[in-house]
Amino acid sequence: MPFLLEPVVYDPAGADPRGLDFARRKPALVRATIEEFSKPVYKVDVLKVEFPVMTACVGSAYTRAEALDCFRAIDAVAGCPYIYLGAGVGIDEFVASLELTAEAGARYSGILCGRAVWQEGVPIYARDGVAALDRWLETEGVRNVARIAECLKEATPWWRR
Repeated sequence: MPFLLEPVVYDPAGADPRGLDFARRKPALVRATIEEFSKPVYKVDVLKVEFPVMTACVGSAYTRAEALDCFRAIDAVAGCPYIYLGAGVGIDEFVASLELTAEAGARYSGILCGRAVWQEGVPIYARDGVAALDRWLETEGVRNVARIAECLKEATPWWRR
């Protein structure tokens, strides 16, 4: 049975996880977490990790070049395969993060997301009911999955890590 470990990163100083202060500290926290739990002593088969940067903060917390370096630094210390989590972000931010990962040349092995695919359908369901949600899923929901699938062409299979 494979061991998938999902360490969640928090700021020890208590910064708001959606704030600029945390955005600046997050790359180092994610890097340290991956480096630690990649050690053979933990016997982790696949790490489920957060993106080290928030694409919405590129330009304010770090430059694009710095963001790319964060993805490269994560990849350099990963001693086992890793996949990225959606962490509740919207589809545009999720896809932008995957594109940034690919641009950096990081060798992530896939993703695990849910809300990025379907969360925009919730208000439609609440407002217009099941039939409207079904229509949304058949169009926008399918487009969201296709956008993610396109990004995954850049992923590295876990068995190659």
